[in-house]
Amino acid sequence: MCGIAGICNLSDSAKPVDRREIAAMNRLMVHRGPDDEGIWLSDRGNVGLGHRRLEIIDLSSAGHQPMEGGSGTQLVFNGEIYNYRELRKELRASWDFHSKSDSEVILAAYEKWGKECPRYLRGMFAFAIWDPRTQSLFAARDRFGIKPFHYFTNGNQLFFASEMKALMPFLENIETDYIALSEYLAFQFTLGDQTMFYGVRSLSPGHMMNISGGQIHIGKYWDISYELDFDHTPKFFHERLRELLDDSVQAHLLADVPIGSYLSGGIDSSLIAILASRHDKQNNAAFHGKFTSHPGYDESRYAEAAARAGGKELHQASMTAADFLSNIEKVIYHLDQPTAGPGSFPQFMISGLAAQHVKVILGGQGGDEIFAGYARYLIAYFEQCLKAAIEGTYHNGDFVVTAESIIPNLSSLEEYKPLLKQFWEHGLFDDLDERYLRLIDRSADMDGEVDPTCLNRESVVRNFQGVFNGNGSVHHRAYLDKMTHFDFKTLLPALLHVEDRVSMAHSLESRVPLLDHPLIEFVATVPADVKFRDGKMKTMLKQAYSDVLPKSILGRRDKMGFPVPLNEWYQGELRDFVQDIFGSQCARQRDIFNVDRIRNSIDENRRFSRKLWGLMSIELWHRQFHDQAQSYRSYVNNPPENMSVDV
Repeated sequence: MCGIAGICNLSDSAKPVDRREIAAMNRLMVHRGPDDEGIWLSDRGNVGLGHRRLEIIDLSSAGHQPMEGGSGTQLVFNGEIYNYRELRKELRASWDFHSKSDSEVILAAYEKWGKECPRYLRGMFAFAIWDPRTQSLFAARDRFGIKPFHYFTNGNQLFFASEMKALMPFLENIETDYIALSEYLAFQFTLGDQTMFYGVRSLSPGHMMNISGGQIHIGKYWDISYELDFDHTPKFFHERLRELLDDSVQAHLLADVPIGSYLSGGIDSSLIAILASRHDKQNNAAFHGKFTSHPGYDESRYAEAAARAGGKELHQASMTAADFLSNIEKVIYHLDQPTAGPGSFPQFMISGLAAQHVKVILGGQGGDEIFAGYARYLIAYFEQCLKAAIEGTYHNGDFVVTAESIIPNLSSLEEYKPLLKQFWEHGLFDDLDERYLRLIDRSADMDGEVDPTCLNRESVVRNFQGVFNGNGSVHHRAYLDKMTHFDFKTLLPALLHVEDRVSMAHSLESRVPLLDHPLIEFVATVPADVKFRDGKMKTMLKQAYSDVLPKSILGRRDKMGFPVPLNEWYQGELRDFVQDIFGSQCARQRDIFNVDRIRNSIDENRRFSRKLWGLMSIELWHRQFHDQAQSYRSYVNNPPENMSVDV
């Protein structure tokens, strides 16, 4: 796990790459790789590569990057290749290996397969290879977006880095992308490759980039396919799932440093931790965060049950409002842009605890998106079941459960009654895409807090429909697949963005065994009535591992998804902090806010909502980056001592 950066000239008239520029990019990402640093510049000065290393595999100096290949190629790589040993055996006939690192395997794979090499890699990765023979730069990102790759061009040069903050010194102006802002306000994540920094983009998951002759070409090398398998029984699917997940967990334990596990108390992290213990009993540290002053948010008893089942030594962090006040600006800084909900705060704190004990951590990210673990799936399906019952369309292939069968499981929606009321207030039984958009749209109650000229509602709806309906390239036979596919393509990359940033803030490598492409490709073939039988969330995972998971966790209906007692804190220590944020002069000067309307809304509601979280995050983001634009621009030649709130 590392940080990569680079500059590639797009025209002969571009100035030579300056070593100080690469050094500045490295310096802004030092937390990603405190163990080693490398900088390489081409003889022509038309390309420069930078690397910060966190030593995980092959701790020797032979793993130093940028790494040179036999043909003069240069590699910078962030991530882990879990099948590198198998690839090494396959490639050694055509490549003389000088290290035991997975990095060198990428160079050998590129030498043999060229631009097709990402298809052979199993793991999480973002890398760039400079090829002097063709004077071209080739880059690729893993299939799910576990590892980041951000870039922008000023016309003469292309700049790329693992984190957006490393690009800030080279932006002529740090401006907000209002389409991305509109998407964030609607979903609390952005769609596609746009970021909230105008001009800065992310290489999409499963995509590669080639820069040659001043031209930038981006293409897709992988996508998920829903070719449903109706020929096998649930028993077959359960057994195959166990085979693939067991293999993935074993592969993700590959490291030359200590490994631990997150334990939230839910099914996904508990399962990964327990399975990891079966393969590696020495690395038995597990980590959990709790809010002991608010019992309704305490899930530690479930984490303790999973720890006992896996023979884990559980380390717990108790988090307070004071911790939030001391760390929220650090969280926003490391996220680069507002992403997802307040769960990034406890994730940041637990990553800090874990980093005191281990260098690699396993988590359960991805389980909700691939095994149907969100309550909104049940809400949306219940509506469509009623519609199908009324219209007599149960057997048209779009519905996998009946209204009668789903009713016994509706008790899990007890805490969602306010959402149900709001959801069914308008547009009942409308088209599937319109209903799901209404279910996940968080901007519906925006009442003038944001300047409407900064919002682009038409673009939000158009981009949402493109992903939800498959952009014409993905065919879904079930409503469940439409919903999970949208979240898989949009929400999951946002959550992985958070996972990467909060762990790397503490120089901790986070791994996600549920996101192994052989496993994902298999699950996509499983019919929805196996994954979501009778409207039971995660029923396939629960049934497959009923003999592994503790019964207290299997039977849970109250999993909260890492909630934070912000509303309770807002009644005390947090209130003045929030009021000061929106009462400040800098907030009043923003083009996007109607601060008086925000403050009135706060006074009227007297509660901390997800809407308020989003608005607060946007303001803190502006302070971290927009308000320090001049400092970033001078960073190359005169780096300030207190540029960041880096931990």
